[in-house]
Amino acid sequence: MTSVLGIALLTFALSGSAVAFVSIGGGASTHVSITATALLQKVTETCRVVAEAAGHEFKPTGSSPEELVQACLGPRATGEVSGAKFHSALQDIYTQNGLVDRDFVSSAPHHFNSENFVQGRTLIMEGMAAIKANIGKENFKAARETLGRILHTLQDFYSHSNWVELGNTKPYINLIRPDLSLDNLADIDTPTCSDCASGTCPNTILPNILSEKKLTSGYMGIFSSYKPQGKCSHGGKADLTSTTHPRGGISKDERRSDNVALHNAAVTIATAASLELLEDIRLAAGNDDYLRMMGIARSAVVCFVIDTTGSMSEDIDAAREVVYEIIDSKKGTQDEPSEYILVPFNDPDFGPMIRTTDPDKMKSEIAKLRAKGGGDIPEMCLSGLLLALTGAPSSSYIYVFTDAPAKDINLKATVIALIRSTKSTVSFFLTAPFRRRRRFTRAANLDVYKELALASGGQAIHVSKKDLPQATDVILDTSTSALVTVIQRARNPGKQETFPFMLDESLKNITIYITGTQIAFTLTNPAGVTQSQGDTIGKLGTLQTVGNLWRIRLNADSLEGNWQLNVNSNLQYTLKVTGQSTITFIYNFVESFEGPHPGYAVLSGRPQAGQPATLMLSVLGRKGPSSMTIGDVALVTVSGPETASNSTTLDMGNGDILVTVDAIPEGEFVVTLEGTDKVSNSKFQRQSTTQMSISKVKIMAVVDSSVRPGESFGIPISVLTQGSGGKYSFNARNDRGFTMSHPDSIILTTGVYTNTSLTIKPPADTPSGTDVTLTVEALSDSGVDSNYVVMRFSVLTKITDFFQPVCKLMSVLADACPQDVSQCKPFQWELAANLTDGNGTGIESVALRQGSGNITTTSLSDPFILANYTASCCSQIVEIVAVDKVGNVGKCYHSIVRSAGPPALTMSLTMWLGLLISALVTRF
Repeated sequence: MTSVLGIALLTFALSGSAVAFVSIGGGASTHVSITATALLQKVTETCRVVAEAAGHEFKPTGSSPEELVQACLGPRATGEVSGAKFHSALQDIYTQNGLVDRDFVSSAPHHFNSENFVQGRTLIMEGMAAIKANIGKENFKAARETLGRILHTLQDFYSHSNWVELGNTKPYINLIRPDLSLDNLADIDTPTCSDCASGTCPNTILPNILSEKKLTSGYMGIFSSYKPQGKCSHGGKADLTSTTHPRGGISKDERRSDNVALHNAAVTIATAASLELLEDIRLAAGNDDYLRMMGIARSAVVCFVIDTTGSMSEDIDAAREVVYEIIDSKKGTQDEPSEYILVPFNDPDFGPMIRTTDPDKMKSEIAKLRAKGGGDIPEMCLSGLLLALTGAPSSSYIYVFTDAPAKDINLKATVIALIRSTKSTVSFFLTAPFRRRRRFTRAANLDVYKELALASGGQAIHVSKKDLPQATDVILDTSTSALVTVIQRARNPGKQETFPFMLDESLKNITIYITGTQIAFTLTNPAGVTQSQGDTIGKLGTLQTVGNLWRIRLNADSLEGNWQLNVNSNLQYTLKVTGQSTITFIYNFVESFEGPHPGYAVLSGRPQAGQPATLMLSVLGRKGPSSMTIGDVALVTVSGPETASNSTTLDMGNGDILVTVDAIPEGEFVVTLEGTDKVSNSKFQRQSTTQMSISKVKIMAVVDSSVRPGESFGIPISVLTQGSGGKYSFNARNDRGFTMSHPDSIILTTGVYTNTSLTIKPPADTPSGTDVTLTVEALSDSGVDSNYVVMRFSVLTKITDFFQPVCKLMSVLADACPQDVSQCKPFQWELAANLTDGNGTGIESVALRQGSGNITTTSLSDPFILANYTASCCSQIVEIVAVDKVGNVGKCYHSIVRSAGPPALTMSLTMWLGLLISALVTRF
């Protein structure tokens, strides 16, 4: 179930073999640490720019990601700020970076091995183009995953080549500038290294290679010891070429006694190179979208999936009112949604999906919905939900409004796969009138909504159309920042049972939900005070009843400690306790992989039966991981008799916990966590929302590149079962409706991989940057066992414009600015420049990177664009950024700072303008 778009976590603390950039004897110079340093620095820079532009002070209280998010978002709104999205985004990038060492272990271009410089740069450039196109389409997860992979390749250049040995101290900018050539590469017939019998010589690069500044890299052989005569090897136990003359290796992955200086230099330059690449992406995307890609956004995403058939007028009105209330009541707070998503469905149509960060646009779109059509009762509900799951960010809260069963029940398995993959929570508001409910029940499709709600940690709320507006308080509760689940359980059939749970000091707006009929319950707090279902306004909270939902909002002064909820019913019921808190956790089920750089990769499907389960868990607190103490981590069944698994944990540092579970519970289970918050010395309890189960089937698939519009793309897939062999159905769906071909079934033999493939072809007019979600499922003929894999990849038009926009300074009027800067306030200066993209795709945007003045431009569709900049003489530096339609970034810089030296036009700009003029001459 592991895909190239799964998450890989490098376990440098556990690895017995070398891991790239690992430090011996302390330190943490790994791909992950290099990437983390660059990402956090660039996010900090961007947050500071955004805060200062808005007139806020950017002042993190500490160095943890949580405190960085608080400083970045906090001044702009009041309320709780969660670091969960930022942590998840960082993990997407870090671990995709590490997965290159598994999925592309023998690919020389991915590691700049074997002098594959042109091919390695091509991977980087195609990746950068895909990232920029993905951001333009708001496909941020796809952008992050590609970013992780190309950062690995870029960083490997400095470890695996002789760039450092040549005396370079700065990054090789040509690797991210395709308009600049890769010069002075050693050809295949040129010897590059001397022999090193010990394998640990400080520098084996031949003197003539150093003096001529020839660029080379080590050859790597995992399966063969062959390399061209006289060539350097990568080195290390896994490299078979390292025993072929000339022996040894030039890799600087590890810090050893013989290469400390080279290793440290490689780390420093790789970090600087990562920052340059990130800066290019930030300039192309803009500050706001760059921060969105990085998960720096308010937590709440409001996503509605609404049935628009003829009987849904009242439901649409209720949904419209709750959207208006969310927008109007939460504006200016951290609870204000960071994004709005709307997916209508009918029969036979569903969609389109509407996404916006503009609340007024969301108001306008939902105001357009009208109830019409729909003759037969079943509707395309699951198709609409599927579209929402693929389009909404991970861990979203999705609300479905319908009064009819699902016509597309065949999509149930795919929906569950995407719920588990995205960890999104789905709640249903079901308003079937009596005359239709009998048909609802006969179709038995009402249970499908209950199953999906429970699988995701959501709720299925049955309510009359008249009372629906009262039930939508659930949406107001959950469309909020920093929402956590304390406990969720389900019983079918019901019985009398007491459910203990623990509330901590950090929790606010605590709400208890119970769904079911003919229920009696009693809530007891740590002091023994009780409240029952008959107490509407009780000592512990306020009770609201609507349809099959009981909602209890606890009083603000609720005691921390151990609570109990006793429920008595013979019928099916569910219960859930939520609140707002910055204390939470993120997790993924993982499996280990071997090779030169072993590690852990996230499972895209269900964990394997018959073996221990492993998960990687990150704990988030108010002051970062150091402010938390972790207690018990367990897998707990939600439905039926409650059983919890025993586990062992290993602290990996930085809040990451490796959890091993020897015995996995039967049936569906969730992850529970207990610990102590050192800030308040308060014990806490948290639970994941998404249910998981085990499988004896395993699917392996890797997507190794972007897909071209109009071209067929093949994906190799391997399927294994440790259960009964025989015929298995083979199903695949993609969210774009692209044409696919694949076998309908495969024959599996127990314990043996069966290889097959799938071909997908996007239409020729597919926009560049389109994100595709592909779900593949294998199901046994008996229906007893199945598993799935979810893959994401991008459609990318072939890039032919590699040139940056250029500018020419036309005039500077700064004579009025006084030499004494303290007298600058009453005076202004002006600058005029011509911008052009030559024969390229055209300039998409012009903005200021530095300078607090105002910039205006003529039409961006003109071949030459005139930019006029006016600023106070107190703002003495300006940097203008022009981005073309494929994301190439051009910059021009000017300073009016007075000095005793040459004129105001700085040397860097003079040199740069020369290059620009040269480029213009070449292109025209």
